[in-house]
Amino acid sequence: MNQMKNIDIKKLIQWYNQNKRSMPWRDTGNPYDVWLSEIMLQQTRIEAVKPKYIAFKNELPDIASLANCDDDRLMRLWEGLGYYSRARNLKKCAIYLMEHYDGKLPENFELLKKLPGIGPYTAGAIASIAYNLPAPAIDGNVLRVLTRYYGITDDIRLPKVKEMIEDKLNDFYSSTRPDSSYSSFNQGIMELGETVCVPNGAPQCKKCPLNKNCFAYQNEMTDGIPYRSSLKERKIVERTLFVIRDDQSFLIHKRPHKGLLAGLYEFPGVDTHLTKSETINHIESLGFTPLKITTLPDAKHIFTHLEWHMRAYEIKVAEIQHTLDEHYYLVNKKELQSLAIPSAFRKYTDWYSLRD
Repeated sequence: MNQMKNIDIKKLIQWYNQNKRSMPWRDTGNPYDVWLSEIMLQQTRIEAVKPKYIAFKNELPDIASLANCDDDRLMRLWEGLGYYSRARNLKKCAIYLMEHYDGKLPENFELLKKLPGIGPYTAGAIASIAYNLPAPAIDGNVLRVLTRYYGITDDIRLPKVKEMIEDKLNDFYSSTRPDSSYSSFNQGIMELGETVCVPNGAPQCKKCPLNKNCFAYQNEMTDGIPYRSSLKERKIVERTLFVIRDDQSFLIHKRPHKGLLAGLYEFPGVDTHLTKSETINHIESLGFTPLKITTLPDAKHIFTHLEWHMRAYEIKVAEIQHTLDEHYYLVNKKELQSLAIPSAFRKYTDWYSLRD
């Protein structure tokens, strides 16, 4: 690590106070707001989170209401944000908080880290933003800003890089006055990473309050720092979906409670591409008598480590008289539109909001 001057906390906080964006969860003084927003913002753009956050808070305004929320309702509120395990962990943590902390987030960084679904970053964000404690909150934005500032050229994916940044922040916290605004300091670095020291495109270094002592800027190395090694190529999974329906109902499957898209609803399918004739044979093997089969548009959905390449068929039957097993449900068109169906199937749910 290059020996650069430490961050000017006054200059950073002044910049933050003058440039921070308006967010529905910002400066509310409510730890629940910080927690909820930070979980929602993982892997999700701010503009996508804003309306979902407001709707979620209107329905579940506090930890108690979250702890008591029905799972299907919770998944419906989370729809569109993806990574649904985050919502399940929110509820799990809310129940734990009701049982052990009187429905409140503890004002302690180490205790926060031990809560279900709360890792070091989220614990640091809650501790520093909600309680103004000297706790590091290191996400991708903070890593990018500080690796550039300190001239760290190691692969940013390596755990040791995060450890280096954490050590630097802890040294910095220990050297500052106890009345310092750790909340504004941490949020200031995050805001720099979001708006100035950006992840995509050229950083706007001339607008940065830290540019005077930034190693990457002073040495014209912002193109090379941070260094990030390539991820392995995503696994491609070919899927065929079956929209099995009669005049009134659709057959819907609820996915297992563990694994990808756990506990959410989907159209039944198989992990291979089937032709029309193969699909008819498969549907007959399930005990249905197809009257008409229609090819629907193909779709693709990208997860972190895999891609679904989907083809789909609508299979009309005279009447659906059975649901295969307890994981299958019959729903009408209105119910179909109200279920927590993940965005992976958005093309098909949208299709049926427009068609009879």
